[in-house]
Amino acid sequence: MSTASSDTATDPAVPDGPKERSLGPLRLPLPDGVRPYLAPLLLYGVTKLVGLGVFAWLLEWADEYQKKNPRFGGGAHWWDVLATWDGWWYLQVAEKGYDPRPLEPLAPGGLFTVKQNSVAFFPLYPGLIRGVSEITGLGLYGSGILVSVVASFVAAAGIYAVVAMLAGVRAGTIAAGLWAVVPGAGVEWALYSESVFVAIASWCCYCVMKRRWVAAGLLAFVAGLNRPTSAALIGAVGLAAIVTLARRESRREHGVSGPLYAMFAAPLGLLTYVTWVGLGMGDLTAYFTLQREGWAHYFDFGSYTLDVLANTAVGRHDYLFAFSVPDLLGVQLVLALPFLIALMLRRKPPLVLVAYTLASVITVLGTQQMFGNTGRYLLPVFPLLLAPAAAMSRLKWPSLTVFFGTAAIASGWYAHYVIFELGIP
Repeated sequence: MSTASSDTATDPAVPDGPKERSLGPLRLPLPDGVRPYLAPLLLYGVTKLVGLGVFAWLLEWADEYQKKNPRFGGGAHWWDVLATWDGWWYLQVAEKGYDPRPLEPLAPGGLFTVKQNSVAFFPLYPGLIRGVSEITGLGLYGSGILVSVVASFVAAAGIYAVVAMLAGVRAGTIAAGLWAVVPGAGVEWALYSESVFVAIASWCCYCVMKRRWVAAGLLAFVAGLNRPTSAALIGAVGLAAIVTLARRESRREHGVSGPLYAMFAAPLGLLTYVTWVGLGMGDLTAYFTLQREGWAHYFDFGSYTLDVLANTAVGRHDYLFAFSVPDLLGVQLVLALPFLIALMLRRKPPLVLVAYTLASVITVLGTQQMFGNTGRYLLPVFPLLLAPAAAMSRLKWPSLTVFFGTAAIASGWYAHYVIFELGIP
């Protein structure tokens, strides 16, 4: 297994990188640093637009969303659905800020034992929504969609950059397109924080691979203000830094101060927010208590995942948070994970990608949460796209066009409609 310090792949974003052009004869007057990203971003954007269009058609055809609560998958227009569920909470934070009061017990006998509070949702994404709204004059909804869409393109570019370093420009382009159609991709252009997080995580891993330790540490710090699952990224950056410091050759080549900075700066964002919540609520463990007692989300070493798999295998749905269609798709994804991980490891990616992927997968499968959202929870694990993208890079564009066309249409159902209307995203 290679590490970040031993990575010698060519940077696709610099003039002396690979000369392959995925757009064939098309030449546009763009700076050399921008041109390589045109094809992956074009593929990503077109694919996402098709999926979103199918989603809108399904919503109108089913004619159910207008009958639902605007907070829970409903609204006056189809696009209102993109701001429901977690999106409602993010808009509340963007509009009103936080109120970290002590945990409020609920009446016994229910699933939740404490009242839900918006501090469960990290501040970076709603802060960006509020900031964009103040600058542009857009409403909070429009600002949230704008942040998500722009961040999704930044994420697609980051995925391209990472995969292109390891498997070539063509594979990087395909990986960006695949991220548009993976299960759970429906939240990429919705009021959810996944696009912002993947934008940060992909470029953070890229910086570690390029030994840009200060940038990697700063990005990991910012990621800690976006999602609690940033712990996987923070740990991966720290591990890569430790391995670099432990080897005499890499210390001599890259120095000591950069890896040390990344290692110590990376966790500060996450620790700062969780500590702030704890102090405001009068208990340093309040954030985790709120997640467990207010949302029934907690690490249970995979007990809930095994329960869902066992029940689904025999056609039962008497487990917590049961949603038949999303859960069945989640089971298929879980069964595919060992294969995807093995294929990724076979390509010997840098240590930071391996650590980030394995830690993320363990976190997802080891936590009790909405099982039907497995695709969304695994959306940030972009290194799993490395092997499929590399294999598909051997296909010619006519075949790839058929694949992405079919996947884009289908994603309007499995990546959008299923999670928003047949489950709880």
